[in-house]
Amino acid sequence: MGVFPPLRDDLGVMDGYHSPQVDVEVRLNTNESPLPPPAAFVAALAEEVAATAFNRYPDRRAWALREALAELHGGGVTPENIFVANGSNEVIQCLLLAYGGPGRVAAVFEPTYAMHSTIARMTGTAVAQGERCADFTLDAHEVRRVLEAAAPSVTFLCSPNNPTGRVEPKDLVDEILDRAPGLVLCDEAYGQFASWSALPMVDEDVALVVTRTYSKTWSMAAARLGYLVGPRRVVAPLWEKAALPYHLDALKQAAGRLAVRYTAEMEERVTLLVSERERVAAALGSLPVDTWPSEANFLLFRPRTRAGPDVWQGLLDRSVLIRNCASWPRLDGCLRVTVGTPAENDRFLAALSEVL
Repeated sequence: MGVFPPLRDDLGVMDGYHSPQVDVEVRLNTNESPLPPPAAFVAALAEEVAATAFNRYPDRRAWALREALAELHGGGVTPENIFVANGSNEVIQCLLLAYGGPGRVAAVFEPTYAMHSTIARMTGTAVAQGERCADFTLDAHEVRRVLEAAAPSVTFLCSPNNPTGRVEPKDLVDEILDRAPGLVLCDEAYGQFASWSALPMVDEDVALVVTRTYSKTWSMAAARLGYLVGPRRVVAPLWEKAALPYHLDALKQAAGRLAVRYTAEMEERVTLLVSERERVAAALGSLPVDTWPSEANFLLFRPRTRAGPDVWQGLLDRSVLIRNCASWPRLDGCLRVTVGTPAENDRFLAALSEVL
């Protein structure tokens, strides 16, 4: 009959990363794009689906998609500099399978994207946690302390940082690149909303990789597609050793390749959401909440007059769903709202005013 093996001890103490999926009228909890992709993209993808040879395996190297992304970024980026996978989470997982693992350390600075630590532990990589300042900025002295004490193989930066929205200053990133004893991964899931990007810093002689996702500005969260730009010596083993064979299906490769044809439409969405972000931030400034500057497509805030979970429930009672971050490290009482359409943002602000 066999014996069911116990769960790995290290997994048993880990919490999963989950977003509530509740039937509501206004969903602003997962930082998705509130707008669908262009109709022309959907039509073009439908043609690709019709022409797909489903009885054949997809291109294991995803070469056409990598060529399209290299052309998108320019500046010397070649297909050999790009690794693509099922969302940026799998990109990070493959990177840690290749460059993390038992006996190695990944450094993070809390609060930050929880999956960085989770994926590290899933791959057997130890996690060294640094602390952000009270205003969620990153202190250079703390960074130096962590790098010297832990000697991480991979140092995670999230810029703009999730869930705080802050962008790491370029001079600090430069210093980290000078001091880090291993790879530096700059997670730019929200990079298109920010004032600057680390992508131009990627170079064959610099131990830096930058991750991006199609889930946000490209309106393709349902497709689960992400990628990494880095030195060829880092990227090649991801394709050859860390990723499973044929890990990226043909439809996903086609969707990613076609999407970059609609860069102008994507940039229009970014402009709209940045404008709405500033409008919502200004409105929050007139309410009894603490807020922090954001260069992402979301805003973190902490109610002053009512407990965060109570406010979250009050919004849910009004069919507005945002993210309750109160149980996350260093985020007692905090809530995070995704920037939606103008109408969705109006609904959120009106409901929040009522609850408060």
